Amino acid sequence: MTENILYYAILRDGDAPDRPSGIARRTSTSQARLDETFRRDFTWKRDSAIYEWERGEELGAELMEISEAEAGELIERFREKWNQEG
Repeated sequence: MTENILYYAILRDGDAPDRPSGIARRTSTSQARLDETFRRDFTWKRDSAIYEWERGEELGAELMEISEAEAGELIERFREKWNQEG
């Protein structure tokens, strides 16, 4: 079963593309699709943000597709930031 993972930066008003408020991912297989966001406890949790954004629902944020490498950099940046905030 092959997985395809797409990553999205979550941009709220005032966020620069290189400084998003969050990160989401969609994992797709031939069997199912799973949408998640990265949380402050450093885990991925199921979330409807990608689905709602695709439908044009008002989230107060835009999503921008990013590469796996960019996603990894953002995750590390969030880890550092959230560890400092304690």
